[in-house]
Amino acid sequence: MGAFNRQAGAYVLFQGELQMNSNHDHQHRPNRFAVIPTHVRLDADPNYRGKGVTLAFLDSGFYPHPDLLLPQNRIIAYKDLTDEKSSLDVSEPAQAWQWHGTRTSVAAAGSGHLCDEVYRGLACEADLILVKVSEKGRISEENIALGIRWIIENRERYNIRVLNISLGGDEDVPCVKSIIDQAAEEAIAHGIVVVAAAGNSGGDGSHSIPPANSPSVITVGGYNDNNEIERNRLDLYHSNFGPTADGSVKPEIVAPAMWIAAPILPGTTNYERAEALSKIAAAPDYELPALARELCVKIEMPAALTLKGAPAIRAFVESALSERKIVSAHYQHVDGTSFAAPIVTSIVAQMIEANPNLTPGAVKNILISTADRIAHAPAIRQGYGVVNARRAVELAKKEKHSLKVVGCNPPRATDGHLVFVYHDDEAISVSLAASFNGWDIQQMPLSRNDYGLWRAEIEAPAPGHYEYKFVVNGRRWIEDPSNGRKVPDNHGGLNSVVTIE
Repeated sequence: MGAFNRQAGAYVLFQGELQMNSNHDHQHRPNRFAVIPTHVRLDADPNYRGKGVTLAFLDSGFYPHPDLLLPQNRIIAYKDLTDEKSSLDVSEPAQAWQWHGTRTSVAAAGSGHLCDEVYRGLACEADLILVKVSEKGRISEENIALGIRWIIENRERYNIRVLNISLGGDEDVPCVKSIIDQAAEEAIAHGIVVVAAAGNSGGDGSHSIPPANSPSVITVGGYNDNNEIERNRLDLYHSNFGPTADGSVKPEIVAPAMWIAAPILPGTTNYERAEALSKIAAAPDYELPALARELCVKIEMPAALTLKGAPAIRAFVESALSERKIVSAHYQHVDGTSFAAPIVTSIVAQMIEANPNLTPGAVKNILISTADRIAHAPAIRQGYGVVNARRAVELAKKEKHSLKVVGCNPPRATDGHLVFVYHDDEAISVSLAASFNGWDIQQMPLSRNDYGLWRAEIEAPAPGHYEYKFVVNGRRWIEDPSNGRKVPDNHGGLNSVVTIE
């Protein structure tokens, strides 16, 4: 049925056996309740699919889904920190705790094997590391931190470049008090881009929790495009947002968090029901009565309804497909920042494929500098705005500087002076406007150095809290991308904050 290579830590599945299990007498194409495929929704560059990039996923559990194993197995390592399930075996029934990790990994890197590639992930050719951190369905902070450290320890072995974490710890605490945040910051320091889901409790005023509250992590909130290609009506999802215990404002960016196609776990009752409903929906009217009688138990249709003719049967099936959010035989649409984060992770894979020399700081800088704010929505809820996949990849390809210094740091005081650094290759001029200089855009210009960074060193003002922005080309006011500490600017945007002690 397959073998688990303990030395390599990789699960190898015989594709022929899996392919036999995937031969069905129904269509794989989307139904009329279909959602927009991610690559269409984001107008992503089709020339980049994450090839040569290894993505790691930390989650509750995983199922060896065909979208990850076919047309070729891209799971190069699987690790269960609790030793509950030491290998992935397609012959074993799916468990409830496997659905979340399966859906996050497929959302980012699924091949779309069971939907004729319609719902493939942007990183559909990336290699995958899957790390299970749940124990009997429970996820502890200790196991999340252990999972991150396992990724760090094995980063060179598997060339891990990106880590997706669509789960979190217990509460927002300062970074130094969180074992998860400390592990995430260490991973980033070792060259791993860490992407985390912001959480879904923003409607209650909740802030992000570890690792989404970690300063260097790319925290992803969500938006709702109402399943419309024309982006005229974007609404924010109820993502966690606001200042963390350390004062950083999260999230940095927002990505689609509704109408996301995700796989239904094979072998489950839901899977069989979706197959049956899809089969009936695709059948001509003259076949409906016989099919309905054959499959009425699986689709939970009252037997009496099968005698009422094609219109009644079709109305029941249509209602069931819509209610259960089924968009094709093996997929349904889901929502949550758990899926917004892996979409960003897949964009990062495209960026690194386009430019393997990118550092985590450069990746974050590019993502936020190419994002587009939703004009009518509060900046504090969306960070720098909606992720722009195509523009991020284009800018990634152009990045040619010494990337060890890109992904600048927040302002720092040195020998009585304050140093500001900003990165924008396309800028003609950059100046510093702040509460300590009367917001004068002429008084403190930045100079471009040999690394392509704009830099200004000024005499440190008196102790206190100060707000500032960079002004690009004399007209575009932007907060400091490298400084997470921000406050509302009373004009619908944010000011960056620096504290002098």
